[in-house]
Amino acid sequence: MTEIKRHRITLHVDMDSFYSSVETRERPELKGLPVVVGSDPKEGSGRGVVSTCSYEAREFGIHSGMPISKAYKLCPDAAYLPVNMKLYKETSRQIMQLMRIFPDRFQQVSVDEAYLDIGDGIEDYESATLLAEKIKDEVFRKHGLTCSIGVAPNKVIAKIASDFNKPNGLTVVRPAEVEDFLFPLPISKIPGIGKKTQPILKEMGMETVGQLATADVQLLIARFGKFGLVMHQLANGVDRREVKEREEVKSISTEDTFDRDISEPDMIRKNILQLCENVHKPLIKKRFRFRTVTIKVRYGDFRTYTRAKTVSAATTEMQTIKKVSLELMEEFIGTGEFRLLGVGVTKLEKIDERQTSLSDFLDSD
Repeated sequence: MTEIKRHRITLHVDMDSFYSSVETRERPELKGLPVVVGSDPKEGSGRGVVSTCSYEAREFGIHSGMPISKAYKLCPDAAYLPVNMKLYKETSRQIMQLMRIFPDRFQQVSVDEAYLDIGDGIEDYESATLLAEKIKDEVFRKHGLTCSIGVAPNKVIAKIASDFNKPNGLTVVRPAEVEDFLFPLPISKIPGIGKKTQPILKEMGMETVGQLATADVQLLIARFGKFGLVMHQLANGVDRREVKEREEVKSISTEDTFDRDISEPDMIRKNILQLCENVHKPLIKKRFRFRTVTIKVRYGDFRTYTRAKTVSAATTEMQTIKKVSLELMEEFIGTGEFRLLGVGVTKLEKIDERQTSLSDFLDSD
């Protein structure tokens, strides 16, 4: 196994079932009950998906990303609540602000998780464990929410550790314990190894992290390219990424799930144009230009496709978003019924205050 030379200690903090936990905090009568956050199931005919659910709901087989109609069939008596993103973001902001005071370096990676590099001041795992316990206590005392924390030599091990004993868990993996901790785990625990990669690795005789870690790296590279080397390193607990503040926004997107599948060309185009306007507003508000427009389509049977096109020069113009989105959509019009459409922009560039163009104002109405 490759030696882990990094001496700094990394924490990964992951809020437990964040959306549903915030809802339960706001509505104490829901405590101990199955709670599902997502679209209204409409007695089993809802069109949305589960955003998150409480651990009580998970006991019924419900999970994030599941169609809300399926969740309803599994547990019709659960409390089904709409997504209240404003509440979750504000709660997240407060929690992240609290956690920023503890580390030398801090990196928020989503609304409910962050990495903390506690620096050269704390080099022993006993002190790091006490710090993790303090963070957990402070988050619960001030916000009434629990979190799970992994304490480890680097980011990948800390992330796997934070998920090891959920909810309200604390898992510490010292450098000498990395192999014993990682090797028995299924390969699905390695970030980036998803449902498409797992069957291929299984065919190659690799189902545990240990089997992946001790595999011939040249065979992995031959099959997966550079990702084969990355997988091999992560399986061995090697991760040289630093904890650093997240860079600027990389994409802005929005999508809409319909109450009924739609196939009428005029209705499809109308919805695409509305989505373009919904994307353009935050683009201007956050002062970005874009170079690439993307669309997302999901058929009634859940087949999902994306398409993208890059324009010649970065722009803020809404008409460009609309024009390109409609062009990309033409491939799909007439091919079936759609339950979801989405539009996004990527390859963003921050606008210098001195470079404001007239189109910024014309398109922002």
